[in-house]
Amino acid sequence: MKKTYKIEVDCANCANKMEDAAKKTAGVKDATVNFMTLKMSVEFEEGTDPKTVMKDVLKNCKKVEDDCEIFL
Repeated sequence: MKKTYKIEVDCANCANKMEDAAKKTAGVKDATVNFMTLKMSVEFEEGTDPKTVMKDVLKNCKKVEDDCEIFL
């Protein structure tokens, strides 16, 4: 399953950090952050709950970029 989320991030470098953090989150098969459109596309592993996984993605993104936001 793949979903797209609106994000708030200040710079392209921060967006790259968010993308890396999302990719390392359990339950995420792949993630892409587009700084120009302020969107994050996340492909979830089979059998995972996207809402639960996205809470962990947000926590991991906040560790690398504390002022970022993902609108779930």
